[in-house]
Amino acid sequence: MIRVLIVDDEALARGRLATLVGDCVQPRCEVAGQAASVREALEWLQSNAADVLLLDIQMPGTPGTALAAQLQQREQPPAVVFVTAHSEHALAAFDLDAADYLTKPVSRERLAAALARAARRVPAASTAAAEAEVPMLVVSERGRVVRVPVAEVLYLKAELKYVTLRTAARSYVLDDPLTELEQRLGERFLRIHRNALVARHAVRALERRRVADADDDGDGAEMGWAVQIGATGEWLAVSRRQASAVREAIENT
Repeated sequence: MIRVLIVDDEALARGRLATLVGDCVQPRCEVAGQAASVREALEWLQSNAADVLLLDIQMPGTPGTALAAQLQQREQPPAVVFVTAHSEHALAAFDLDAADYLTKPVSRERLAAALARAARRVPAASTAAAEAEVPMLVVSERGRVVRVPVAEVLYLKAELKYVTLRTAARSYVLDDPLTELEQRLGERFLRIHRNALVARHAVRALERRRVADADDDGDGAEMGWAVQIGATGEWLAVSRRQASAVREAIENT
């Protein structure tokens, strides 16, 4: 699994790249983090590891080329793929030993090719793999124990006495309380309702529509806020008290 850090000052651009990275099958990739500036990226890299950076060049303050140059001083720097709307920067990018250079809007096929090229620079025992153990949720199912990577979890929804864990491939049932899961999962997940947590990377849209349990009073299929889960197309209700926080979190992701 190739760990990708997306660095772009535009939230919509980061969101689109995150979706495309999640769709990449070969090589298998996950969005390990996102940053809106070089400063945020450096702060993230102080306590996290990435194999590949999808890096915008022109951003307010320090340009992406400065970050790439700084990372080149490391003993084992991550591979850099520049993603920008300005093709005139290509020469400077390759002077910095970039793995690839993409111009916006980025196509799914072109990004997959760039990630494959970048992945060839990642050692089999990469710094990211050595330093960051992949978080898992353990599920008991029909007498066997299944380890589900947190990166594959789309949402968790409390229903009666159990919690449904949903991935793109299937659903599992957990006995753990949703409040306990929320504490363990941290900022990767958004509380959208008293009965639901959603992975930030899984949210495709937030809009008003008719969804069952659209508010905290449980009044049924009324107009209310809901988020769409990108991998499955499902819509999950967002409570009135959480709507502002969910909107803010999505805009800043």
